Amino acid sequence: MTVGMDTLILFAVIAAIVALAFVVPSFAPYRRKMPFVAFLLGISSGFPLTLLLATMTFWLSKVGIDKQTIGFAIGLTTPYTLKFLWAPLVDKVQLPVLHGLFGQRRSWLFFVQALLFAALWQLGASNPSNDNIAPFAFWAIVVAFLSATQDIVIDAYRIEILSDDEIAHGTAMNQFGYRTGNLLAGAGTVWLASTEGIGAGWAAAYGVTAFLVLPAAIGALWAGTGRYDPSSARAAGQSFGNWLKETVVNPFAEFLGRKGAVLILLFVLIYKVGDAMGQGMLNPMIVELGFSDTEFIAVNKFVGFAALIVGSALGGPFIAWLGMGRALWISGLLMMFSNLLFCVLAMVGHSPLMLGLAVGTENLTSGIGLTVFVTYLSGLSSLAYTATQFALLSSFAAVGRTWLAAPSGYIATALGWVGFWLFTVAVALPGMILLWILWRKGFVVETVRQPSTEDDGHEAAKPV
Repeated sequence: MTVGMDTLILFAVIAAIVALAFVVPSFAPYRRKMPFVAFLLGISSGFPLTLLLATMTFWLSKVGIDKQTIGFAIGLTTPYTLKFLWAPLVDKVQLPVLHGLFGQRRSWLFFVQALLFAALWQLGASNPSNDNIAPFAFWAIVVAFLSATQDIVIDAYRIEILSDDEIAHGTAMNQFGYRTGNLLAGAGTVWLASTEGIGAGWAAAYGVTAFLVLPAAIGALWAGTGRYDPSSARAAGQSFGNWLKETVVNPFAEFLGRKGAVLILLFVLIYKVGDAMGQGMLNPMIVELGFSDTEFIAVNKFVGFAALIVGSALGGPFIAWLGMGRALWISGLLMMFSNLLFCVLAMVGHSPLMLGLAVGTENLTSGIGLTVFVTYLSGLSSLAYTATQFALLSSFAAVGRTWLAAPSGYIATALGWVGFWLFTVAVALPGMILLWILWRKGFVVETVRQPSTEDDGHEAAKPV
């Protein structure tokens, strides 16, 4: 299939989904302002992690770093697993001058984005090698910290700007934007750096990709301040102890005081471990199987992205059609079994057709699954403590992606590629079992409801 034909197919898919938004009632919320702002926020939220995972693993593979080291290099994204520690400060502390100009969420967003932009340029210039990987590791950790902080702000802001009837579709648009950022930071950065593309080198490619902070900044200027309650910041005359209790203790105490809180956190921790392990080792396998940079870019840019658009667009209606419990269950099974196609790819070797089928299926199922999963987490976050509680939930998810998936390089070496992909299917089973337990106990939400600041927050939604 030619690149020209792939492009036509991509635009045809986009056109079909746009048409659905004007014809099918369940797609109508995609036409609203705030879901589109959520799309812009998603672009800026999605691209840094791709530079630290997918693009990083491809880059390190190209310069000869072994896959065991690459597997544990994923641990450089540890700040994503710890962001709940400083989320209370981002949630409540007011930045001098900037707060008065832009409000709580936007002031933090613009401040962090300026630092992130500079750090990404330094990461691109770090020139990793087996003999000199320390500068790369340092700047990767700095980028991860700033990107995780940006996510704290964006996740809270997204929940606050979306109304109750926009939350599922807005989350779907956010995931679509997130994956758009993934694409631009993945295939786009490789194309900029590769001699088979622009040939600008990795430093320039990472520097240009850093400009992807702009969509969120533009969206935030357009959307306004959101539903953040300024009274939750430290009031004049309020003691530091009382403010600290409200800022740090109460968000965690409120969430952990809910029925099923421990089970929910455990589910969030392990639900996507198999998927995360697979994503960490996919690019090293692609390099090892002899795929060219052009083939890598074409499959990700066209086949994978077209499938992503379809999956993300289906995410919101998927929840409306099935309800949250069934949507989590079915999307989890789809993500789990999609990894079997990579087993087939490992067996057949260098096959662009099989690579396209496997990547396309994975993007389709992940587009649906991530939208469902993030909508579930969003529904669990009280508006009174949006940033802190969502950071807590997403941090647990990041632990699964970062540290439980870190040994993936050793597992791939020990089992071979076919055995490794079978292992990723098996390791997803505990998450599905725990989901069944949550469902049986009534801790999986059926319809998402955003609690108001007057709610006690003990019910994020109606149980199944």
